Amino acid sequence: MACDKPRQETASPMRILTDRSAVFRHSPSMRMERFSSLTTLLSGTVHVETRAVTVGNYTVHVRCWTPEVRLPGKVPVLLFHDSLGCIALWRDFPERLAVASGRVVIAYDRPGFGQSSVREDILPASFIADEGRTVVPALCEQLDLTRFVACGHSVGGGMAVHTAAQHPEKVTALVTIAAQALIEDRTLEGVREARTAFADPGAFDRLALYHGDKARWVLDAWTESWLSPAFAHWSLDDALAGVRCSTLAIHGALDEYGSTRHPEHIANSTGGQKVILEGRGHTPHRECPDLLVETISSFLVNIS
Repeated sequence: MACDKPRQETASPMRILTDRSAVFRHSPSMRMERFSSLTTLLSGTVHVETRAVTVGNYTVHVRCWTPEVRLPGKVPVLLFHDSLGCIALWRDFPERLAVASGRVVIAYDRPGFGQSSVREDILPASFIADEGRTVVPALCEQLDLTRFVACGHSVGGGMAVHTAAQHPEKVTALVTIAAQALIEDRTLEGVREARTAFADPGAFDRLALYHGDKARWVLDAWTESWLSPAFAHWSLDDALAGVRCSTLAIHGALDEYGSTRHPEHIANSTGGQKVILEGRGHTPHRECPDLLVETISSFLVNIS
C-alpha cells in the first residue's frame, strides 16, 4: 500500500475552539449536521484490506480502510489501540474517520493482542516507548508507509507520542485520545477496579471474545505493568519534549483513568491543542464516535 508524499503544511488553529486556552467543551446534546448522515454514507464507500506484517518473531494483523473519495495530498492515519484493545474494538470508528477525513486509516493488533501472534513474555517498563522503535518501523517498511498521522487511544496515545518524537520525519500530526501522560491516583485506582471487575467470569469471557486464548496475558500485561513499582514514576515528559508536529489531545471530562490534567500536560508540552468532551468517559470512539470523528477531521483539515 503506497502512501503519497505531499507537500509539508502547518496546522492552523482550530476554528471551532471557543476560548483562549485552545479548549472547547462539547455537550452530549450538541448537534453535528455535517455528520448526521455519516452512517448512511459508509456502505460501499470504503475499501477494507487485511494484511499481515512480520515483526521479529511475531505476525501482526493489520487492517486498512481506503475511502472511495480520497483527498489528494493527505497521508494515512495510523491508529494505536489501548491496553485491552485490538482492531475489532475500534468498532466502526476507523471507517467513519476514513470517510470524514478522506484519508486511508490503518489499525493493527499489537503482538499478543487480537488476531496477532501470541506473546508470553512480561512487558518491560519501556514497552510504551518500544512500540515506536520495534513495531512501527516494520509497519512502515512493509506497508510502504512513508508519512502518517499518529493517533492513539489510552496507552496507545502514549505510543503515538513516542512515535512522533522518534520519527519526526514521518509523523505529520499527533492525536491522543484519553491518553495518560503521567501516573495519577485516579489512573491506578481505575486499573485496580478493572482488575477486580475482570475477576467476574462473564467480564473475562467478553475480553476473550476479542483476544481468544491470549486474554489472560492481555489483562495481566495491562494491570501488572501499570501497578508495578517500576512504573510508579513513569511519564511521557521526555517524549513530549521531542514532539515537533501539530498535536491535539482529546479527553473525556468523566474519564475514569485520568483527569483533564493529562490533555493539559500534553498540549502545554507540545504547544498543541486540547479538547475536553463534556459528559464523556474513557472511550469516546464508542461513546460518541460522530463527535470524535468531527473533532479529529476538523483538526486534520489543514495538515498534509
